[in-house]
Amino acid sequence: MSELDQALQTFFVESRELLEAMEESLLTLESEPDDKEAIGAIFRAAHTIKGSGGLFGLNGIVAFTHVVENVLDRVRSDEIPVNGDLIALLLSCRDHIGMLVEQVAADASAEPDNETLATGVMLLNQLKSYQTATKETAPAVSKTNVKAESQVMTTLPSGGKVESGHWHISLRFGRDVLRNGMDPLAFIRYLDNLGEIVHVAMLPDAMPFPPDMDPESCYLGFEIDFHGDNVDKATIEGVFEFVREDCSIRILPPHSRIEEYIQFINDLPENKIALGELLVNCGSLTRKELEEALHLQEKLRVESDQEASPMLGDILVKQGVVQPELIEAALGKQKVAKENKVQESKLIRIQAEKLDQLINLVGEMVIAGAATSLLAQRTRDPALTESTSTLSRLVEEIRDSALQLRMVQIGETFSRFNRVVRDVSKEIGKEIGLSIGGAETELDKSVVEKIGDPLMHLVRNSMDHGIEKADVRVKRGKPAKGTVHLNAYHESSSIVVEVGDDGGGLNRERILAKALEKGLITANQVLSDKEIYGLIFEAGFSTAEAVTNLSGRGVGMDVVRRNIEALRGTVEIDSREGVGTTVKIRLPLTLAIIDGFLLGVGSASYVVPLDMVMECIELTEAERQLTRENNYINLRGTVLPFIRLREQFREDGKISRRENIVVVHYAGQKAGLVVDELMGEFQTVIKPLGKLFENLKGVSGSTILGSGEVALILDVPALIQRAVNVESRAVL
Repeated sequence: MSELDQALQTFFVESRELLEAMEESLLTLESEPDDKEAIGAIFRAAHTIKGSGGLFGLNGIVAFTHVVENVLDRVRSDEIPVNGDLIALLLSCRDHIGMLVEQVAADASAEPDNETLATGVMLLNQLKSYQTATKETAPAVSKTNVKAESQVMTTLPSGGKVESGHWHISLRFGRDVLRNGMDPLAFIRYLDNLGEIVHVAMLPDAMPFPPDMDPESCYLGFEIDFHGDNVDKATIEGVFEFVREDCSIRILPPHSRIEEYIQFINDLPENKIALGELLVNCGSLTRKELEEALHLQEKLRVESDQEASPMLGDILVKQGVVQPELIEAALGKQKVAKENKVQESKLIRIQAEKLDQLINLVGEMVIAGAATSLLAQRTRDPALTESTSTLSRLVEEIRDSALQLRMVQIGETFSRFNRVVRDVSKEIGKEIGLSIGGAETELDKSVVEKIGDPLMHLVRNSMDHGIEKADVRVKRGKPAKGTVHLNAYHESSSIVVEVGDDGGGLNRERILAKALEKGLITANQVLSDKEIYGLIFEAGFSTAEAVTNLSGRGVGMDVVRRNIEALRGTVEIDSREGVGTTVKIRLPLTLAIIDGFLLGVGSASYVVPLDMVMECIELTEAERQLTRENNYINLRGTVLPFIRLREQFREDGKISRRENIVVVHYAGQKAGLVVDELMGEFQTVIKPLGKLFENLKGVSGSTILGSGEVALILDVPALIQRAVNVESRAVL
């Protein structure tokens, strides 16, 4: 991949991140219209995408984003009020920019399709209503003769701001100008050739009394209003280049030009962080003025005998060289640039494929390390055993560090649902808010990527089925506005993701009736509440009275369960009628490498996640006789159901004299696994099962042992549920 291609890929990644931040800020602005930081973040996101797109010649993105940026600039200047219609339009524009970026990412040479073009035209037409001329041209001024006036001009407004549309030049010639052969009026005439001197006032305040006058000295001072269409500050300063050392000159831009300077400062690259450089680059400060200010700054520092120098911005303002507004804008830009630089120094962007390759190599290293440890044990060489033990410890640390690289916070996934809740609530005519908890909870990136669709189904179902209409909620004593909750937390070796609502809850009787109608259960079948609620995950099951755009067809919840189970997770429902419903999804923290506990049953080996193992119990002969008649034991006064793995997997190997029960737990439930041999802890590299075994019950994957043999990884949640169900039926 060429450097240009790599840079383009970086642009795509950064654009997606900026669009996510833009959406989040727009949603914040909807509830807090006066949030200046949110408005600034939205503008910066659009501006950065436009600027970066221009570097790669992505004219379609640049042209559309430029119009959006103009509207946002007017919002930032308080020329356009923030309201719901504007936010809805900007959200649509954000989506359109995202579509343009994705189309270029798919095929950089392809033109946008007709639908995308039509959407762009529609949005541009809507944006027109928010656009007006951003700059007013300076009023035409007739050519006037330079008039000398004896009166002293009034002082400039506070802050040195020129309210007119003209430049203001405050000029004081030095005493030696005439001696050096210079004519002060010649410079004023030359200035008039660059544009038009609208007004000039001669200041005699430096003139001494006649007895003290020196005929060869110059005592003149001028205040000049000047208009020039294509003139900048450096050009005006250049008029007085030959007398620059002998005079004092202050050049103040027109008010409209100050706005341009502020815009220039905001548009400068983020790597420009020196205050003086920012002001010089935007044109509000000349290089000569900067050098003089820096020289004065150093002089003041030496005179004050302090290590810290006076602030350059204060010096420039006191000298009247730069307006306070420009100093404030430059300092703001400087702060953003420094923050970005610090952030960049903390982060390094790498491709996901390279990270996956690293994890795979670490997995192979774990397997090779296990084989080495096995050989060391067989040789019984103490030095070799100690060396392999050290190697195993280092491999384990490398494994943990590598896996930590793939851990990301789930908050980014949660925050995307702010937009979903907003749009869906408007579509179905309900007032619904989103509450997020546990956003800092981390889990494997591969799990995060695959959980988005199941969460989308659950959130939309909560909004459509769960939360009642406002009038119904008020009658039930609830707030008119409903709430969808997203929460995440760690529990043992799993992460629990909850999707809840404060709606009407599930109707137990209606679910039973529908299940009977579809033949999912029999009339005399006794089910717990958890089993009844679990029926909604059956394919084609729906209790909706009407089909909507969101739900009611019985498609989705079965897909949710299937996708969660594909991630070696489980899903369950807790509901209280009239109070609300919570769907709990339990997922493994990682899909790559885990700490396992190795078990032997006959000639086969099995692995269970170490975090799920509570204790191991050796059965006495009497207990072995008792367990042949029952599927449970008395564990310190509590009933512990168990499963014989020999029977579960039809293992015909040699029966061991000793039997052990491994007590495992998951989601608050416990069960026992009866095995022949306890083989100790084992670093387990998870390998997926092939399609031939994907429907095998009680097994979630496989791993390779140090001996080269394959061991199955047990699906502990499924085995616990089976043991509990068998015991429950036996009791009934």
